[in-house]
Amino acid sequence: MNQKRDLDDLFLSCRKGDLIQVQYLVQEKEVDLNVRDQWDSTPLYYACLCGHKEVVEYLLASGARCEANTFDGERCVYGALDDVIRQILLNYKVVTSHTMRRNLYDEFLRRLLEGVHSDVTFIVHGTKFHVHKCILSARSSYFCSKFEGRWKNRKIIDTSHQLINHNAFKSLIQFLYTGRLETNINDVDIVLRLANQCLLPKLKTELEDQLKKVTAFESSKPNLCNKVKTLTIESPELVSDLAQDLGVLAVQAVPPALRDWVGADDLPLLPSAPLHLVDVCFVVDGHTFLCHKVFFALRSEYFKALLADHFCEAEQSSDGMPRIHVRGVHPQVFAAIVHYVYTNQVITELPERLLLELLTTADMYLLPGLQRACGQVLANRLSVLNVLTQLRLARFFNLQQLENQCYSFIASHIEKMKDMPELQELILQDADEVEGRQETDTIPIIDDIRYHVTLAVQDMSSMSEAQDKLRIIDDLLEELGLDA
Repeated sequence: MNQKRDLDDLFLSCRKGDLIQVQYLVQEKEVDLNVRDQWDSTPLYYACLCGHKEVVEYLLASGARCEANTFDGERCVYGALDDVIRQILLNYKVVTSHTMRRNLYDEFLRRLLEGVHSDVTFIVHGTKFHVHKCILSARSSYFCSKFEGRWKNRKIIDTSHQLINHNAFKSLIQFLYTGRLETNINDVDIVLRLANQCLLPKLKTELEDQLKKVTAFESSKPNLCNKVKTLTIESPELVSDLAQDLGVLAVQAVPPALRDWVGADDLPLLPSAPLHLVDVCFVVDGHTFLCHKVFFALRSEYFKALLADHFCEAEQSSDGMPRIHVRGVHPQVFAAIVHYVYTNQVITELPERLLLELLTTADMYLLPGLQRACGQVLANRLSVLNVLTQLRLARFFNLQQLENQCYSFIASHIEKMKDMPELQELILQDADEVEGRQETDTIPIIDDIRYHVTLAVQDMSSMSEAQDKLRIIDDLLEELGLDA
């Protein structure tokens, strides 16, 4: 519900030109910049349409897509309110999927295409594609059937058929790995043929629908200078399908006895990962996790080194597969690690004890995204009794979002918390840590609480409430013998 409200707020703020709110939603709430509404329009399109120059510049700099010769790019240029906006867009025509800001998981999905730890190579008219059987099998029943049958033991597969070309095949692989597809408009028919052969009906439908939109757009704009040359598919449903498919890999990697810990208690009979697709085993307190090197090596520098045997912790099983014994980690926590590595999702139902262990383990395994996700779960559990503990935790692990939410919570509940010894102790510690502090110097925690008190002001009623809270803070400082 909150996510939908944030998305609606982003669209509204772009139409109004509220740059501060747009920045807040993008940076603090991490709202997707390239989301679409029911009219297939993006936040950038509305900012262009309404002529909000600063918002347009900010969105572009933050990763909003506006590639030249694409449907979205040409639509923004055509719909821009004035030539100033239009020129800004044209200057950003070099923005591509390779230079856009991404979150860590998007970057991971892109890096999968680099072929690290690949176990099969496709050759299409001389062009090599180093890919992973586990991913292709998870994404397409056609590939799954082939790798269980005639391609099972093959390392090189030549598919140089006259009806396909390497660019179209590249687009198909891009889609299977990322849920997103870019293809030259001239290759659409070939990609459609591949989608049909690989049993990808949703991709086929999306391609056909997008092609119709482009045709209708160009027909309605007879004076359009630049024709659409690139077709882009980025459907939330297709991205969701990708997450679901990789989620199946995650469940298969976890021993059946632990699957209820990763939210898969409804899939206890799902078979474990096929051994011919597995290339590493992690053994945790007697539990065997059947995994895939590429996911761990690309998600974490720790696992990358571990899989390279830099720590000398791997042993070879009789079938030649590396077996790595993981020590000092609870099996349920490692199951949550595996789930995150594959899906980028944290198990929100974990008890707080295990959640804190997961946070610490994520720090050890160099998984900052998981740390932030744990921080968000903790933020959703804030109470008067635990907020100060979580604030210290946020500071220790440098979880900025959790820290800000702790300050916001304290600001909202300052009346109840002002007499708490733990809060007073934290204020005094912050005051002591300000090097060479003078009597009138600011105190970090007080500055942040005051900021969030004033941030909540929306009308006269909330202004009066904020003034009362600021007086409480002043009284508290006076009681502690501080002036800030």
